[in-house]
Amino acid sequence: MSTNRTMSTMIRRMLGLGAGAALLASCAGPSTPPGAIPSEPFGTTPDGQAVELYTLRNNNGVEARIMTYGGIIVSLKVPDKNGQLGDVVLGYDSLDSYVKNSPYFGALIGRYGNRIAKGHFTLDGIAYTLATNNYPNALHGGLKGFDKRVWSATTREGLDGGELILSYLSKDDEEGYPGNLKVTATYTLMRDNALRLQYRAETDKDTVLNLTQHSYFNLAGKGDILKHQVMIPADRFTPVDATLIPTGELRPVEKTPFDFRAPTAIGARIGQDDEQLKFGGGYDQNWVITKEFGKLSLMGRVTEQESGRVLEVFSTEPGLQFYSGNFLDGTITGKGGWVYERRAAFCMEPQHYPNSPNEPAFPTTELKPGQVYHNTIIYRFAVQP
Repeated sequence: MSTNRTMSTMIRRMLGLGAGAALLASCAGPSTPPGAIPSEPFGTTPDGQAVELYTLRNNNGVEARIMTYGGIIVSLKVPDKNGQLGDVVLGYDSLDSYVKNSPYFGALIGRYGNRIAKGHFTLDGIAYTLATNNYPNALHGGLKGFDKRVWSATTREGLDGGELILSYLSKDDEEGYPGNLKVTATYTLMRDNALRLQYRAETDKDTVLNLTQHSYFNLAGKGDILKHQVMIPADRFTPVDATLIPTGELRPVEKTPFDFRAPTAIGARIGQDDEQLKFGGGYDQNWVITKEFGKLSLMGRVTEQESGRVLEVFSTEPGLQFYSGNFLDGTITGKGGWVYERRAAFCMEPQHYPNSPNEPAFPTTELKPGQVYHNTIIYRFAVQP
């Protein structure tokens, strides 16, 4: 049995097809014919590179639009409890806006997702220096990370649905990282209304790598996200200092505002007098998921009562960065003229822990020649009455 088919079977067993999935399946819409994933021009970068926008659809009417600039998920339309499609991710209507000013809307993040303290790490006795683009730290791959690169694209019909395969060669010393790194990112809109991302990478020199996805979600498609109910199966989190760098401690969530083991509204405790909440202006920490290392497992679940939409996040990664949109401030006007105010969206970014290259006790992010990096992230949508 093929690896893809084995993974598909495992995912279906894990996720099941309950009443919510059955309702989504009843919202049948046009499916993309095999091998016919449509694309269209989406503008040109300032240095003259053409950008394409690809559209994945399944038989339930769910639609994901992804562009070759930054591997960005531009829109993600899923049904609500009444079968009405709505876009649940923030973003822009034009490429120019993404290029000029974007807080990583929908982006493929790399080489290193999250922060590295003071833009420094040492590997094999060699010190490396990165851009401190989130002073005093390095953030999300640097000044021109994977989110700002134009990726090559191919399409195919896979076992679980249409697939968009993006590829990129990150050259040795790009943004200060060692090694020529070959990366592919495969986006699959599955038949059970899950968007699956599969990352694969190889290097010719010892390097560090931490890829993730940075969509900003609002399951209501409007307003703030403070009433969204969040569940994160984590007993511990990594507390941070004032610059949002982990201290190295794995702190229990019990009796803290970071305990989401039972579903809790995002806004229920976000305003508490807690040092960790004050550092980030809300939630912007990494949760240590209680799981077997490397196993594809549930990382979080979010429900929104008005729309009935449910988002389940699965991944093979050991941590989940949960961010409550604290730095949105009303200065960005996005799709359809929506002004993105504070906490208009949340992010759930499965990844390794921040600053892992400088924390030997954290799970390693090192990749060596001859090794193959694999990372799977799944965003699955359903509805509840």
